[in-house]
Amino acid sequence: MAVLLKADSISKSFGGVNALSDVNLDIMDDEILGIIGPNGAGKTTLFNVLTGFYTPTSGKVLYRGKDMTGKPVDEMNRVGLARTFQNIRLFNAMTVVDNLVVGMHANIKQGLTNILFRNAQFKKTEKMAYDKAMEILEYLGIEDVAQELAGNLSYGQQRKVEIGRALASDPEIVLLDEPSAGMNPQEAIELMSLIKGIRDRGPAVILIEHNMRLVMGVSDRVAVLNFGKKIADCSPEEAQNDPQVIEAYLGKREDC
Repeated sequence: MAVLLKADSISKSFGGVNALSDVNLDIMDDEILGIIGPNGAGKTTLFNVLTGFYTPTSGKVLYRGKDMTGKPVDEMNRVGLARTFQNIRLFNAMTVVDNLVVGMHANIKQGLTNILFRNAQFKKTEKMAYDKAMEILEYLGIEDVAQELAGNLSYGQQRKVEIGRALASDPEIVLLDEPSAGMNPQEAIELMSLIKGIRDRGPAVILIEHNMRLVMGVSDRVAVLNFGKKIADCSPEEAQNDPQVIEAYLGKREDC
């Protein structure tokens, strides 16, 4: 295993309030890493720092050993990071398949002449993108809604479209922010299989999730944040038996 992404002593403050304090975290190239903690623990802030939405107050973000601290979101996406959001951010007035094609554009190289004149090369590239989008939708089990407007889908289907859009950029790491939010129990069970399948396809997965059954069921390792500090970094089994973790977030073990 190799370290793909590294949070090196990351701190982030907002108006004197420390959202993250000296967080160190390695993300390996073949794992599902769950990040858990109570509301306000700093989980989404850490996601935002890792993906370029925030610049840390101190510390570094390293990708394959290269310092990427403060690089913009599009550059982080180009090097191999793709994410979803706690609040779904789809293009609701576009079709499902077009939402995925948009997710590929960071990696699609089209010259100005091709774009202006929509020549044979332009059409060939667009068809390749469309075919790839359809393959991803088939993998997600929602190819039947490819031509539906994204805004007309059920919440669970929209979640899958957002995951599909992340996969469309051929990432090395997929970061999922509360992917089971709003899902019913059956959809959450299906999501567990999907997350494992994503890792098996190639990308490592970093997962923020409040559904303990889901996160403990899919994660190879969990990191636990509380008040912006990392208090554990261990296997799911060890986390569920760690007194600090139980006190901070999980509650009584029999409730997990």
